[in-house]
Amino acid sequence: MTYRCEACGNKTRFDVIETKRVRAFHHYSLGGELSVEEEQLLERKLEKVVCRWCGSADSIVSSASA
Repeated sequence: MTYRCEACGNKTRFDVIETKRVRAFHHYSLGGELSVEEEQLLERKLEKVVCRWCGSADSIVSSASA
């Protein structure tokens, strides 16, 4: 997913606020260090995208990245 701000032309810097629900396999070493070996995205809700350059949230357009 790529974003572009129609207010100022920004294509590179955005604050993306989203909620994710995942299933993850947590593997702890005997020393207590965590590594996540598998993660499956179950649900994703995009809440808001805000342009870092001008602060606009109403002028953001999105497109699938190639």
